Amino acid sequence: MKDLIKYIAQALVDYPEQVEVSEVQGEQTSVIELKVAKEDLGKVIGKQGRTARSIRTILSAASAKLKKRSVLEIIE
Repeated sequence: MKDLIKYIAQALVDYPEQVEVSEVQGEQTSVIELKVAKEDLGKVIGKQGRTARSIRTILSAASAKLKKRSVLEIIE
């Protein structure tokens, strides 16, 4: 999951080397934290949050296939 989010985020931003993804594992849910450069924050979130919502949809579909639950948090 972590690699998937990193791949998507690096494709969207201007500074792909500043993309950081960390994963916090819980018992049932894993939280994936995405940190990008301040200038790229708008690109990852998108207009009215559409890009972020799309990334979350892809993440939930991929994690459902693995019978897990994942949550994406975009950190400023």
